[in-house]
Amino acid sequence: MYVERPPGADVADRVACEWSLVSEADTTKLVVPDACVDLIWAPEGLFVAGPDTGPMPARMVRGDTFVGIRFKPGAAGDFFGLPLQELRDQRVRLSDLPSPHVPDAGPSRRLDALRVAVRARLAQGTAVDPASSAIAGALRNGRTVAEVAWDLGFSERQLHRRSLTSFGYAPKTLQRIVRFQRALALARAGVPLAEVAIAAGYADQAHLSHDVKRLSGVSMRHLVSPSG
Repeated sequence: MYVERPPGADVADRVACEWSLVSEADTTKLVVPDACVDLIWAPEGLFVAGPDTGPMPARMVRGDTFVGIRFKPGAAGDFFGLPLQELRDQRVRLSDLPSPHVPDAGPSRRLDALRVAVRARLAQGTAVDPASSAIAGALRNGRTVAEVAWDLGFSERQLHRRSLTSFGYAPKTLQRIVRFQRALALARAGVPLAEVAIAAGYADQAHLSHDVKRLSGVSMRHLVSPSG
């Protein structure tokens, strides 16, 4: 069973959610790109799930328990002590990164330990690009890379550099991922796929299907109803 909870108000500008997962069977969960970075305590220990560009299968055994804290797109900044592009498509042990430190804790206290570690690290004044939210929002709303750069007063080279630093992606990759996530949210809300394609900024339903398959490895219908 997977459960998400909103973050505390004091970290809501950086953190998307806290989550927990208890596997109810031996299974493989499909993790799809969302432009987020997660700090995770898994059965094998603490690790960071960097920003993905494609599907990442996660093997789980019945009874496995995971807890995590998910950073909003562009909001991790230098929290982990290195540029996000170095974490792209990676699962990295926390002990291999410069920061943060998470105190040891028993299974029932692990999410509390993550909360404490995140707040302590953020209190140190970790840097985040103030333009990151505007960059993601504009690309999600269908603006082209050139238009976003112009609107924000950047050259395209500056936008490229800032996007890599803030998201771990080049702007065009970020655009595909935030558009995909918008389409997925609409589809899960019951919007017909032809309407999803238009609302999310795709040329047509075939374009939507192609992008979904490239980013997730499966169809939109599978993502919306995996057991169907």
